[in-house]
Amino acid sequence: MPMKHIALRSQQCQMLVLIVWMGINIFLFVWFYFFYDLGEQFFYTRHLLGSALAWARAPAAVLNFNCLLILLPVCRNLLSLLRGSFMCCGRTMRKQLDKNISFHKLVAYMIGLMTAVHTIAHLLNVEWYNNSRRGEYDPLSTTLLAGITGVIITLCLIIIITSSMEVIRRSYFELFWYTHHLFVIFFIGLVIHGAGVSMGARIVRNQSNVEKHNFTLCRDRFAEWGTIPECPLPQFAGGFPQTWMWVIGPMFLYLCERILRFIRYMQAVRYRKIVIRPSKVLELQLVKNGFKMEVGQYVFLNCPSISHLEWHPFTMTSAPEEDFFSVHIRSVGDWTEKLISMVEELPEGAQGPKMGVDGPFGTASEDVFDYEVSMLVGAGIGVTPFASILKSIWYKFKDSDPKLRTRKIYFYWLCRETHAFEWFADLLQVLEKEMEERGMGDFLTYKLFLTGWDQNLADQVTVHFDGDTDVVTGLKQKTHYGRPNWEKEFEQVRKENPTSTVGTFLCGPQVLAKVLEKKCAKYSDVDPRKTRFYFNKENF
Repeated sequence: MPMKHIALRSQQCQMLVLIVWMGINIFLFVWFYFFYDLGEQFFYTRHLLGSALAWARAPAAVLNFNCLLILLPVCRNLLSLLRGSFMCCGRTMRKQLDKNISFHKLVAYMIGLMTAVHTIAHLLNVEWYNNSRRGEYDPLSTTLLAGITGVIITLCLIIIITSSMEVIRRSYFELFWYTHHLFVIFFIGLVIHGAGVSMGARIVRNQSNVEKHNFTLCRDRFAEWGTIPECPLPQFAGGFPQTWMWVIGPMFLYLCERILRFIRYMQAVRYRKIVIRPSKVLELQLVKNGFKMEVGQYVFLNCPSISHLEWHPFTMTSAPEEDFFSVHIRSVGDWTEKLISMVEELPEGAQGPKMGVDGPFGTASEDVFDYEVSMLVGAGIGVTPFASILKSIWYKFKDSDPKLRTRKIYFYWLCRETHAFEWFADLLQVLEKEMEERGMGDFLTYKLFLTGWDQNLADQVTVHFDGDTDVVTGLKQKTHYGRPNWEKEFEQVRKENPTSTVGTFLCGPQVLAKVLEKKCAKYSDVDPRKTRFYFNKENF
């Protein structure tokens, strides 16, 4: 399929997924609302509960559906299998799989909303409780187990959702990580609550002898129930529990996911090299038997010396052509600070702490070589996937790989500190030299932007401004100070590639993502034969 149609197809596919998902939610709510609000078998139950019956049961059906979905987007190995193993999984579908976390959040919001409606319906149903205690018609039995599990799963959901807020997740990741594991209690409680069984009595019971006991005839003749043939005593039975049938499949898949993670965790990982950069960035070069990767992919790391439960994602900075895989870890948060402190205390030449590795997993950056022209934008440590890409390009040129379709790359790196450029500048110097020797100096255009500096650096730049190399990086390309003028950058790319499809890839903050996405839309020509920009962002 021509690349020009990919963005449109991707947007259409995304809208289709959302429409289908929302359509199923609306259908389930409306269907079960009227099923309980109009069904003859629930007439006497409605007499006790009023509209609370339908308002409690309709959200429950929607909850079952969304609880079926909530675990699937976080089955990383399943998504990786779908993303890379099946020929039927084209680029358009892969872009949807890249939005797995966004869909996971969307489903979680629906669960939260339906839980609120379901809970309020029960809280307002004081008459249900009082009439059940009096035994009027005895269509209901209040079960202590169902009440307790309802409270437990609601509390778990509140804690999970509140601790997942962006401000908490960014500042207290460990809190987010541990509270998220309350989902185990949530699902166990959900199954028990859905069954609603305590001493043989189910929460919602329907009339089982509607044919013999016609409520239209007998509802006003209560005193004659059981004394005349037309109105025998109404019989009630609980419905078969259904919640477990909705969630058993995803729970099994997730269990397999965790087993696979455990198997990978037990596989030996050996340190090839450990380097601590002045910018408080730790570089780990690791070796694991049978490990194969593609550019831009990421792994989850677990260090049992710090925590047996915490797994953190890191984009690999190595190339597929290398016989090891590497990650660069910046000191952000308790886990990374502890890991760096442990490594700093190691004797020279010693192996690092035991490390569990799960992955690799695919990202949007895997598609970078599908575009003839690519714009790579990294912010801070977000440069890591592009290190892998640029290294791979160097190997492809070195080996004269005929499969390389990419003919132009624009690379932008935004950083606050000069030390952060250190480890990446060496790679760029090698690429600079390689491109010049092959007469392909125009293949790679890179611009480094320093967004923070002091007076001493400003003085050095002033003194050495006319030098052949940059005072900060030692590269021929001079460092820019301040933030990029994206209007100017996109205009230049469009001018230099008047008939190309340009893939724009970002690994950085959401604020920058919104800016670049708008620029891609603004500078894409309506004529499909001219320049088109397609935005891709890393998601973890």
